[in-house]
Amino acid sequence: MLSKQDEVTLMKISREEVRHVALLARLALSPQEEEALTGQLDKILTYIEKLGELNTDAVEPTAHAVEVPTPFREDQVRNQADVEALLRNAPERGNDFFKVPKIIE
Repeated sequence: MLSKQDEVTLMKISREEVRHVALLARLALSPQEEEALTGQLDKILTYIEKLGELNTDAVEPTAHAVEVPTPFREDQVRNQADVEALLRNAPERGNDFFKVPKIIE
């Protein structure tokens, strides 16, 4: 059985690191919240480390846990722009385009 002192030395994240992350996230944490989050994040990181010890050599990489079919559909133009309506208020136009001053030589 580990003593309370041994548990503190084995923690994956320090209270200073929690404060730093809180600062980056613009969170104002009370000392009690810092302590609680330090414990919670430590448990999460310890669990993640355990997952890293699993032998996954025979497991095929996947993006989803279950097979998800890719939905394919035909590309269809649904809202074709009315060029005349778009260019009606243009200060200047060249054919079917906006005409703008040249800014790069």
